[in-house]
Amino acid sequence: MSSVLSTGTGALLAFQRALATTSHNVANLNTPGYSRQKVNFATADPQNYGYGTVGNGTRITDIRRTADQLAISRLLDSSGELARLKQLSGMADRVNALFSDAATNVAGVWSNFFDSVSGLSSNAAGTADRQNMLDGGKALANRFVQLNTHLNNLNGEVNNGLLAGATEVNRLAQEIAQINGAIGTNIASAAPDLLDRRDQLITQLIGYTGGTAVIQDGGIMNVYTAGGNALVVGTTATKVTTVADPYQPERLQLALETQGNTIRLDPKAVGGQIGGLLEFRDTVLTPAQAELGKLAVGLAESFNQAHHQGVDLYGQMGGDFFNIGNPRVTGNNSNTGTATLSATYGDLGKLDAQNVVLQFDGTNWKASRADTGASIPLTGTGTAADPLVINGVQLVVGGTPAANDRFLLQPTAGVAGSLEMAITDPSRIAAAAAVKGAAATANTGTGKLSGVTVTDSTNANLRNPSAIVFTSATTYTIDGGPPQTYTPGQTISANGWSFVLDGAPKVGDTFNITPTPAGSSDNSNASKLAKVESAKAFNAGTVTLNGALGGLTTQVGAAARSAEYSLDAQLVINDKAQEARDEVSGVNLDEEAADMLRLQQAYQAASQLISTADSMFQTILGAVRR
Repeated sequence: MSSVLSTGTGALLAFQRALATTSHNVANLNTPGYSRQKVNFATADPQNYGYGTVGNGTRITDIRRTADQLAISRLLDSSGELARLKQLSGMADRVNALFSDAATNVAGVWSNFFDSVSGLSSNAAGTADRQNMLDGGKALANRFVQLNTHLNNLNGEVNNGLLAGATEVNRLAQEIAQINGAIGTNIASAAPDLLDRRDQLITQLIGYTGGTAVIQDGGIMNVYTAGGNALVVGTTATKVTTVADPYQPERLQLALETQGNTIRLDPKAVGGQIGGLLEFRDTVLTPAQAELGKLAVGLAESFNQAHHQGVDLYGQMGGDFFNIGNPRVTGNNSNTGTATLSATYGDLGKLDAQNVVLQFDGTNWKASRADTGASIPLTGTGTAADPLVINGVQLVVGGTPAANDRFLLQPTAGVAGSLEMAITDPSRIAAAAAVKGAAATANTGTGKLSGVTVTDSTNANLRNPSAIVFTSATTYTIDGGPPQTYTPGQTISANGWSFVLDGAPKVGDTFNITPTPAGSSDNSNASKLAKVESAKAFNAGTVTLNGALGGLTTQVGAAARSAEYSLDAQLVINDKAQEARDEVSGVNLDEEAADMLRLQQAYQAASQLISTADSMFQTILGAVRR
């Protein structure tokens, strides 16, 4: 009788706990990271009565979660990559919107400005047309500045994301280390909910940094970044921090503090959300800002050069139409010498937006790409008379460099923010040609002058009248100088101007070069200004300003689309990984309902055993009373 009661009571309690576990599963159906728990039963130790052994019912051996570590590892890898691509795609889309939206992009105001220049070329003396061109130039310069500011703000968001990410990584790593300590070396005795909590924390941590989690004997989990740097080892969490870039203190980098040392992390060795931020900055934001600056430099330099060749309504040579800053050069914060480098723009056709590291080896300067380390040709000694020349930039060295001192040259990054108008008076627009050429009316030959061009706007004699007089059919003089040989179709040059002369002049024929007077309605230089956008200014004269603008927009759009396509693919991969994990660990309501019904019936049967034992006991008591 006592055996029946004991067996029934034990079974009742076991089934009660099993029902409680099933209820726990159902209650956590929608809990992220929850793994279905299963009660494992075994027969209780039997009782030996001499004549044989009698069973004592059932007992619970353990309550374990149903988990496949391989499926969990795959989901961790997938979720880290998904977090990286979500961050990268989201930020890249924002840059793409800046360059494609009419309210923020350059293309619209660029077109408006050059339309206003074309308008002036049709009416060079028009006051309204001059003001319209001035307003268009100001709007274009402002748009470059605004767009550069937006990009700077995005860099600030990256910094804030790194700061917030480092804080979260430290919190998560510390909690994982604490759970490792609580679990100890016997994972079999660990609470299933605690193991789920650790897995969820690891998922969140890898969502920030990417990487892997490695389980050791006994159940301890170590977590590493995508580059293999330890974040959690046993019960120890490595602190993640941010440090300033050695060249650009306004840019933060990620670092680890370990054994009293601060180790900078290679951005390519970090995945997850933080890796997405770093990749966005390095592959989308920085190139876009540099190319925007290159476009601004090309616009300012090319337009100014053309503007210098004309004269304004005051009869003065055209000055700069736009102002723009110089390339930025910053020294590494570990430099020990006193050297400083100042940079200016040189050959626009060779200008490259790529950042360059300049290093002094104790004797000579060497240059390499900042992103790849590839060597770049460098000429010059660094003096004012013989500056260092690299990729269309000239550098003059001041002070004394020490061996291994390094400098970062940013040829165009951020320079778009300095673009502004150099003139405010519409009459200062140099729409007229500086000089004009004409054949004397008394000429008797067929000589024909064309293509008068300013070749050197700084020549002191440019605006002095000049006469080209033919002393024979094949010789001529310039302002009474020595005879020069004439060949039909040749270019004649002097005093900063040139023109093409064709035909057959006769002795005494004269061709005059005269300065354009003040107040002229001549539109020759305005026509040249209108053609600046189609001038082949970049890549050794193979890419126009318009082409560079289109290329920049395409570059940003392609980066955004590439990130979007990768994200779409990763979403599918992640869904499959989640399904594989849930197939093993997820709660299935149909299965839980079946278990609940089965356990309920078993519970009722165990209750009946107790009731039977009670009836037997009451029968014995009744017999004793009689």
